[in-house]
Amino acid sequence: MSFGIFAVLSVGLADAYFLGQIGGTALAAVGFIYPVTTAVTSLSIGLSAGANAALSQGVGRGDGDEDTRRLGLHGIGLGLGLSLLAAGLVSLCYPWIFYALGAGEEVSGKIAEYMPFWALSFPFLVTMMITNAVFRAHGDSITSAWIMVLAAVVNVGLNPLLIFGLWGLPELGVQGAAIATLIGRIIAAALALWIAWRRGLLGWCGKLLDGAVASARNILNVGLPAAFSNAINPAGMALVTAAVATIGETAVAGFGAATRVQSMALVPLLALSAGIGPVVGQNWGADAKDRAQKGVGHAFWFCLGYGALVAVVLGLFATPIADLIAASAEDAAYAATYLRYVGLSLFGYGIVITANAAMNARDKALWSMSLSLGRIFVLYLPLAWIGALTFGYPGIVGAAVVANVLGAWGGLVATRATGLLALESWLVDAPRRALPG
Repeated sequence: MSFGIFAVLSVGLADAYFLGQIGGTALAAVGFIYPVTTAVTSLSIGLSAGANAALSQGVGRGDGDEDTRRLGLHGIGLGLGLSLLAAGLVSLCYPWIFYALGAGEEVSGKIAEYMPFWALSFPFLVTMMITNAVFRAHGDSITSAWIMVLAAVVNVGLNPLLIFGLWGLPELGVQGAAIATLIGRIIAAALALWIAWRRGLLGWCGKLLDGAVASARNILNVGLPAAFSNAINPAGMALVTAAVATIGETAVAGFGAATRVQSMALVPLLALSAGIGPVVGQNWGADAKDRAQKGVGHAFWFCLGYGALVAVVLGLFATPIADLIAASAEDAAYAATYLRYVGLSLFGYGIVITANAAMNARDKALWSMSLSLGRIFVLYLPLAWIGALTFGYPGIVGAAVVANVLGAWGGLVATRATGLLALESWLVDAPRRALPG
């Protein structure tokens, strides 16, 4: 899953790199587009989480193959219906959305080249994501990851060809980036469906619509709160960026550069959160709650260990990393400050997202949504604005550290309350078992 998530992140980086060579207007269009598309993409992540929870618990209970295949088809059908509706709304409303966000006339023209094709690609993305959830629910994250890699490779490979008009293709600019995304998603979704069908994880079954309403209810009980949870973080970061903007443009540039590095450092923790769902879902469905608790406990210890490693690396190399990615020395100074201190707390963010994934798989999506809301809107956002107005940039950095650390505490409390963590045995037994001998 780390490879798959790295691949997904590479698409955004490639778009920014290639479109930046066209000019500042195209790059500004990307800056407006990605927060909006990230928020809409949260629907696909939520539906994937809902399908994974329902399917993995069914696998753990020992549901019949036909029932499992039928549930998978219900998930894909539900995803297609909702994604077509969302794509239609995006196609109709995006001019007003970007106008409200402050996009000028020239930038809006570039956005108009991109968004219709992106909207057309969205149902294929949702189909791919839910089919990948089918693989993971059966314990196969390798196929899921390679399908994500394939979509990214096709997208990134086509980007320069369609943007700049290489190899005899027309020069399409911003529109070419969107068409590359569409083609990558079509190929990946088709391949995912073909592999799942060939392996018998999906397939025709009798009484196809039997239980469709119950399936939709089970998927949406997790999917809708999970979608909202995933939309909270980019929305909150946009508002935190507004607080950074009160300090100055160089602070925004340094903050943006640092958060891009942070996103790459978090990939193993994001992959861990993708992996914990099937472990919890299958074991909970099989009534092996102690194994689900052990899985969550081991995942939390990994967050602490990996977080310590990241803290050391960023503490030692924050300045050279910042110099590598920032545009000026002043930008780099802001980025290095963020990386050096916030890096100490990234273990906490890992615990938050792992706890959320585990609770989603346990059908406790409202708990995970509350944890995300609390971390962003109760802690990070108010503290960031107070910190910015009181202490300047160090106040924003301090707010991020506090939000991550207290978020970790909230994750421990929430997983204990939902029966996913035996806190006392986790604190006592896991370190002892980790010792040699």
